[in-house]
Amino acid sequence: MPIFSPPAGPFCRICTAIAIVVLLMLGGCASVPPPNDAMNLAQTQLQAARDAGAADYAPVDLGFAQDKFQQAQAAMAERKYAAAADLAEESRADSALARAKARLGAARAQIQSKVRENTRLRELGQQEAPDATQQNPADVPAGNASAAAPPAALPAQDMPAPAASALAAPPATGFQTVPDAGQQPGAAPSPAPASSGGQP
Repeated sequence: MPIFSPPAGPFCRICTAIAIVVLLMLGGCASVPPPNDAMNLAQTQLQAARDAGAADYAPVDLGFAQDKFQQAQAAMAERKYAAAADLAEESRADSALARAKARLGAARAQIQSKVRENTRLRELGQQEAPDATQQNPADVPAGNASAAAPPAALPAQDMPAPAASALAAPPATGFQTVPDAGQQPGAAPSPAPASSGGQP
């Protein structure tokens, strides 16, 4: 004879079915933990996108990220942790896209600003260049004459000879003459022409 016999009747069957559903729901909730890390990461990425200027350069993507994050918070409140984790991941991805677009937009704006400044400086330089070439020397003030005049060439100066280049005195024995090509050996040398006082 069995010790426990299930109660008979339709009411008891409904109670058993409800108990099974509740156990399954509790088991399902227990299997998926709250995605706290995913929510924190999504919130951090969302703030980074705002700080990068996504509201100005990528407002649509920033709006998507904010909406997904709010939906993830609502799912967390309802203990729908799997849905909250998915929405937090989508919010994080949209925030990262918005941040990248914001950085790109800020870089483009900076480049355009530099191009405009360079164009302005170039035009200013072109306006001043004709004015400088058309300026007459008479228009230059007396105190500024040296600035307008072209630099004069410096006078040429002779460089002093180094001390080692001084000529040495002739040897005491005198100069030796070398016979001419047409003179025969042993013949008396022809007299040397008189020097005019220059160096030998």
